[in-house]
Amino acid sequence: MRRLFTSESVTKGHPDKVCDQIADAILDALLAEDPGSRCACEVTAEPGAVHIMGEITTKAKVDYIEIAKRTIRDIGYTKAEYGFDDTASITVSIHEQSGDIAQGVDSSYSDSSTLGAGDQGMMFGYASNEGDEYMPLAAVLARKLSMALTSARENGTIPYLRPDGKSQVTIEYEGREPKRIEAVVLSAQHDPDTPLETLRKDLKEKIILKTLPSSMIDKDTKFFINPTGRFVLGGPAADTGLTGRKIIVDTYGGYAHHGGGAFSGKDATKVDRTASLALRNIAKTIVAAGAADECELQAAYAIGVAEPVSLEVNAFGTGRISEDKIIEWVERHYDLRPQAMIERFDLRRPIYYKAAGQGSFGRTDVTFPWEVIDQDALADLKAML
Repeated sequence: MRRLFTSESVTKGHPDKVCDQIADAILDALLAEDPGSRCACEVTAEPGAVHIMGEITTKAKVDYIEIAKRTIRDIGYTKAEYGFDDTASITVSIHEQSGDIAQGVDSSYSDSSTLGAGDQGMMFGYASNEGDEYMPLAAVLARKLSMALTSARENGTIPYLRPDGKSQVTIEYEGREPKRIEAVVLSAQHDPDTPLETLRKDLKEKIILKTLPSSMIDKDTKFFINPTGRFVLGGPAADTGLTGRKIIVDTYGGYAHHGGGAFSGKDATKVDRTASLALRNIAKTIVAAGAADECELQAAYAIGVAEPVSLEVNAFGTGRISEDKIIEWVERHYDLRPQAMIERFDLRRPIYYKAAGQGSFGRTDVTFPWEVIDQDALADLKAML
């Protein structure tokens, strides 16, 4: 059966990603001084202004405004002509975590010796064998395009590019197998005097054709490059940015379920982030072991309670052992209480800024602890096949 699936990605200069990166840069700065920091940082950005808000409880002394300015420069907004740079007005409105919430996190409802979940909710983890990244192919390729745009701007390969940009890749499947690329959409912010013909030629030859697998491109593949034509004004100067609006880009490109909770700006006591990272690790291990070609896990939590209230495994009919057996294996090897997940993956350290720009899963340019497979758990699962 033929079917099409599409995923998108954005560059570090996208207005929502600007906000994600400022929030996680703040989180990293807090954790560098005080690993026990509690952080739920939200950021919004608009033409000439950034507002930092949220709940932060910490012993760290950090300069929120300077962190935001440094992040804006690092992303590439370094010129006033971009309409947004580090001269933006930056305001800060921070207060401490609610005592009502803190008491549930500090000690679990049923076990006062461990942390409780910082909120209720459901989280998902996913993996597939579509590639070495154990990720859906459309999501991987879309991200590679957005990262290639950023690299071409930063290394001068395409010197007229500006920080904002978006990509989209549509894959044609036969059953579960990806066969070809049906369509590519690529939009890149550029200098005002750049001819559209030059832009489209460069993006196709220097970005698309050098990034995507040639074996999956054919005469019927459609290319839409800056389809509206002009894209000079971008980033927060053109579109208000907000943390948490690119949760699909951050995860699996829409191919798997998402519980709705964002990652950026949240410390590891927030199960929106921590459980999602742990479940991704477990799903990846299941697929790497050959126990399933595709696997999704869901866990749900109650605020103040350490143990998940539910755990589900779905192998979508590709499992080589029963899902009940996989759950038994999960319970044998993985402790999904917040404190245990934090300790297992060493999550109270400044590692989040690198994830904020281009996603947390399936990255090949950086190694995150939740992407590292536990070899003992892997061997045990293989022995069950």
